[in-house]
Amino acid sequence: QVQLVESGGGLVQPGGSLRLSCAASGRISNINVMGWYRQAPGQLRELVATITSGGSTNYVDSVKGRFTISRDNAKNTVYLQMNSLKPEDTAVYYCNAEGVAYWIFNTRRLGSFWGQGTQVTVSS
Repeated sequence: QVQLVESGGGLVQPGGSLRLSCAASGRISNINVMGWYRQAPGQLRELVATITSGGSTNYVDSVKGRFTISRDNAKNTVYLQMNSLKPEDTAVYYCNAEGVAYWIFNTRRLGSFWGQGTQVTVSS
Protein backbone atom coordinates (compact mmCIF):
# COMPACT_ATOMS: atom_id res chain seq x y z
CA GLN A 1 0.00 0.00 0.00
CA VAL A 2 0.91 3.66 0.08
CA GLN A 3 1.39 5.78 3.20
CA LEU A 4 1.63 9.54 3.54
CA VAL A 5 3.48 10.86 6.58
CA GLU A 6 3.30 14.54 7.46
CA SER A 7 5.60 16.57 9.67
CA GLY A 8 6.31 20.18 10.56
CA GLY A 9 3.18 21.34 12.33
CA GLY A 10 3.21 23.19 15.62
CA LEU A 11 2.47 26.39 17.48
CA VAL A 12 3.56 29.70 15.98
CA GLN A 13 2.82 33.34 16.68
CA PRO A 14 0.91 35.47 14.18
CA GLY A 15 3.22 36.62 11.42
CA GLY A 16 5.45 33.61 11.87
CA SER A 17 6.35 30.79 9.49
CA LEU A 18 6.12 27.02 9.37
CA ARG A 19 7.11 24.44 6.78
CA LEU A 20 5.08 21.28 6.38
CA SER A 21 6.43 18.16 4.71
CA CYS A 22 4.66 15.04 3.48
CA ALA A 23 6.48 11.97 2.24
CA ALA A 24 4.74 9.18 0.36
CA SER A 25 6.12 5.68 0.79
CA GLY A 26 5.44 2.40 -0.96
CA ARG A 27 6.15 0.94 -4.37
CA ILE A 28 5.17 4.12 -6.17
CA SER A 29 5.86 4.75 -9.82
CA ASN A 30 4.13 8.12 -10.20
CA ILE A 31 1.96 10.61 -8.33
CA ASN A 32 -0.17 12.91 -10.47
CA VAL A 33 -1.23 15.58 -7.97
CA MET A 34 -0.11 16.24 -4.41
CA GLY A 35 -1.75 18.77 -2.19
CA TRP A 36 -2.60 20.15 1.20
CA TYR A 37 -6.03 20.51 2.74
CA ARG A 38 -7.01 21.84 6.14
CA GLN A 39 -9.89 21.49 8.55
CA ALA A 40 -10.64 23.86 11.38
CA PRO A 41 -12.92 22.84 14.27
CA GLY A 42 -16.55 22.83 13.20
CA GLN A 43 -15.70 23.49 9.58
CA LEU A 44 -15.47 21.43 6.40
CA ARG A 45 -12.13 20.33 5.05
CA GLU A 46 -10.92 22.83 2.45
CA LEU A 47 -8.29 22.76 -0.24
CA VAL A 48 -5.22 24.88 0.54
CA ALA A 49 -2.90 24.18 -2.39
CA THR A 50 -2.12 21.55 -5.00
CA ILE A 51 0.79 20.83 -7.32
CA THR A 52 0.97 18.53 -10.32
CA SER A 53 3.91 16.33 -11.24
CA GLY A 54 4.77 18.95 -13.85
CA GLY A 55 4.86 21.73 -11.28
CA SER A 56 1.56 23.51 -11.93
CA THR A 57 0.18 24.97 -8.73
CA ASN A 58 -3.19 26.06 -7.42
CA TYR A 59 -4.00 27.95 -4.21
CA VAL A 60 -7.08 28.94 -2.29
CA ASP A 61 -7.41 32.73 -2.42
CA SER A 62 -6.91 33.18 1.32
CA VAL A 63 -3.31 31.88 1.20
CA LYS A 64 -2.12 33.34 -2.10
CA GLY A 65 1.07 35.32 -1.62
CA ARG A 66 1.70 33.76 1.81
CA PHE A 67 1.94 30.00 1.19
CA THR A 68 4.12 28.19 -1.34
CA ILE A 69 3.67 24.57 -2.34
CA SER A 70 6.54 22.59 -3.86
CA ARG A 71 7.44 18.95 -4.44
CA ASP A 72 10.38 16.66 -5.00
CA ASN A 73 9.21 14.01 -7.45
CA ALA A 74 12.26 11.84 -6.87
CA LYS A 75 11.43 11.67 -3.15
CA ASN A 76 7.62 11.60 -3.57
CA THR A 77 7.51 14.47 -1.13
CA VAL A 78 5.43 17.64 -1.06
CA TYR A 79 6.12 20.74 1.00
CA LEU A 80 4.06 23.69 2.14
CA GLN A 81 5.96 26.81 3.16
CA MET A 82 3.62 28.99 5.21
CA ASN A 83 4.61 32.59 5.87
CA SER A 84 2.79 35.52 7.48
CA LEU A 85 0.59 33.09 9.35
CA LYS A 86 -2.71 34.32 10.76
CA PRO A 87 -4.89 32.93 13.55
CA GLU A 88 -7.44 31.91 10.92
CA ASP A 89 -4.85 29.53 9.45
CA THR A 90 -5.21 27.40 12.58
CA ALA A 91 -6.37 23.93 11.54
CA VAL A 92 -5.34 20.35 11.07
CA TYR A 93 -3.47 20.17 7.78
CA TYR A 94 -3.80 17.02 5.69
CA CYS A 95 -1.60 15.84 2.86
CA ASN A 96 -3.30 14.32 -0.17
CA ALA A 97 -2.00 12.39 -3.15
CA GLU A 98 -4.21 11.85 -6.21
CA GLY A 99 -3.57 9.58 -9.17
CA VAL A 100 -0.98 7.49 -7.37
CA ALA A 101 0.33 4.66 -9.55
CA TYR A 102 1.74 1.95 -7.33
CA TRP A 103 2.44 -1.76 -7.23
CA ILE A 104 0.97 -4.44 -4.99
CA PHE A 105 2.97 -7.61 -5.64
CA ASN A 106 2.95 -7.71 -9.46
CA THR A 107 -0.25 -5.74 -9.93
CA ARG A 108 -0.23 -2.07 -10.88
CA ARG A 109 -2.90 -0.03 -9.16
CA LEU A 110 -4.12 3.55 -9.15
CA GLY A 111 -5.46 5.26 -6.06
CA SER A 112 -5.71 8.32 -3.84
CA PHE A 113 -4.42 8.63 -0.30
CA TRP A 114 -4.52 10.92 2.73
CA GLY A 115 -2.05 11.58 5.51
CA GLN A 116 -2.98 11.43 9.17
CA GLY A 117 -2.95 15.22 9.62
CA THR A 118 -0.72 17.64 11.49
CA GLN A 119 -1.92 20.43 13.76
CA VAL A 120 -1.02 24.02 12.98
CA THR A 121 -1.91 26.57 15.65
CA VAL A 122 -1.35 30.28 15.15
CA SER A 123 -1.73 32.14 18.41
CA SER A 124 0.01 34.72 20.56
